[in-house]
Amino acid sequence: MLSSHDLYIKMETYFLKPHQEATLSLYNGTFEGSENIISRNRMLDASIVSHGNRQAIDSSKWEDKDSTITQLSFNTGNAGTYVIGVSTKANTLAQSAFDFNVYLKHDGVLDMLSHRFDNALLDQDVVESYQKHVKAIYQVGEVKTDDWNTVLGYPIEFIPVENPYNKNTGETIDIRLLVDGKPVINQLVYANHKGITHTHAAGEAHSHTHGQKLRTNEQGIVTVTLDEGGIYYLRTIHMVEVNNAEVTHESRWATLSFEVTHEHGTHTHLHHPHPHEEEGIPTSGFIVVSIALISLLFIYFKYKG
Repeated sequence: MLSSHDLYIKMETYFLKPHQEATLSLYNGTFEGSENIISRNRMLDASIVSHGNRQAIDSSKWEDKDSTITQLSFNTGNAGTYVIGVSTKANTLAQSAFDFNVYLKHDGVLDMLSHRFDNALLDQDVVESYQKHVKAIYQVGEVKTDDWNTVLGYPIEFIPVENPYNKNTGETIDIRLLVDGKPVINQLVYANHKGITHTHAAGEAHSHTHGQKLRTNEQGIVTVTLDEGGIYYLRTIHMVEVNNAEVTHESRWATLSFEVTHEHGTHTHLHHPHPHEEEGIPTSGFIVVSIALISLLFIYFKYKG
């Protein structure tokens, strides 16, 4: 079974009280489970923005839990809408053609997979340079501030067009995707949310995960439907081929997370149990079929002619 390796900023709830002691986690894997910690020397930036001020997070404040999760304990401060971001250095990974094709399918980088198919490149090995740039928006108390639309200047970044904490379930929210500071057009974006949707007769609550497969428009915007209360998280991988002696592909990963409730001012917090298992991302059974299909295509192009 393949595992995803997105990076998310995750909280149990994104609604917090002023001057509360809180903890956030970096999940490196899926939104439901982290597989690796984030080394401090890989962090190019870690910042919290509030009331118009951006403050760097001291690297010594991060702690590792169970060798899989990197956590930050902090005091929330005054009421307002906050943004936190983490940006990592580029890393490289050499992969066989087969492994790369399967990874593209599994992680939803479908445009690059189609490009390789259309141009008979499925048998080409790769060296990928990848970097991750992640954000979360959380609400402290009842006062809404304008920090939610802060541009952190990361190589790839989600920027809401509207404050998520002025939104209710049943509405939509527009979110812009920037690459190198400019809107990116026709980029695949996966939007998911997690929340408690029903309770069994025994009283045990279960959470459901739902997904939306979206593409950015000419303004670089996707419209996310907020159909239930819960934590929403967006993810995308922007990948291009590069003419470089050391690497063949460059990918930039971005995620954004925030929470939505049923009514304004109603902060009844959901408890979320602990990948990209979004819509358009295969389950284990579909992965097996995908691997078989890619294998046949690989053999076809290898021995064609």
